[in-house]
Amino acid sequence: MNKGDRSTALLFFSPAAAFMILFFLYPMFLLLRDSLFDSKTSMQFVGMENYANALNSDRFHQSLYNTITFVIGAVSIELVLGLILALLLSTGFRGSHFTRTLFLSPLMIAPLVCGLIWKFMLNDQFGILNSVLFKLNIIDSPQSILWLSDSKYALLSCIIADVWLTTPFMMLVLLAGIQGISGTLYEAAHIDGASRSQRFWHITLPNLRPVIVVAVLIRMIDAARSFDIIWVLTQGGPNFASSVLSTVIYNTMTRYNQVGYASAMAILFMIALMSICGFFMYRLWSPNNKAV
Repeated sequence: MNKGDRSTALLFFSPAAAFMILFFLYPMFLLLRDSLFDSKTSMQFVGMENYANALNSDRFHQSLYNTITFVIGAVSIELVLGLILALLLSTGFRGSHFTRTLFLSPLMIAPLVCGLIWKFMLNDQFGILNSVLFKLNIIDSPQSILWLSDSKYALLSCIIADVWLTTPFMMLVLLAGIQGISGTLYEAAHIDGASRSQRFWHITLPNLRPVIVVAVLIRMIDAARSFDIIWVLTQGGPNFASSVLSTVIYNTMTRYNQVGYASAMAILFMIALMSICGFFMYRLWSPNNKAV
């Protein structure tokens, strides 16, 4: 590359570099700086005290446990449902294009709106979900299950809403992966007398594994930082039963004005997400990974 080409490349790269510095590196520097100070005492330097307080906090541990439960529960259900729907749509049955468009409709709704929709549907006074369960004789009365005000069901309610919102994303990604598998593999397996289940386990699933890894990684990161749906539905309650790291950081920052403490929790949160991302990337592109 000559000098002119290098200058042209730098010229095209400069807007992206400026964007990264302005909206990522500079906020990260401020976040890291604030995590080392105590905002309640006129920004007194406290070093790693905020990190130690976060790691020793029962509230932080509970929110971390709730976050892990939310991520594993939501992503697992979305993966299973998304794979089933993708396999169904890949058959190309009559009306599959209309059905696919119908399934993708939740993706057009903002998470905040999704939270409001499910807040009405899960209401224990006039919610449609309890009414349907009551008419099916599954529950004794429409007020039997307090989805949003009972600590046993609060986090489950958030998972249900998230599954409804983001399963279409998983379905779309997996459907694209299935359609990218060569049809000659299925033809050869069919000639050899392989059943549908054998073709799924020995052709579809192995070839789809890299797509599944990427889709699960994206959804895990997205689910871990979920805020809108949970805040609209329960605000982390009742009794912090559905509080996740994002809601705890928000409350610590805005309600209690503990900027340093909230910044330390945010840094720990980012480190955890980056570690998970690094593990998945290593498993995906490792030369010794025979699954890929």
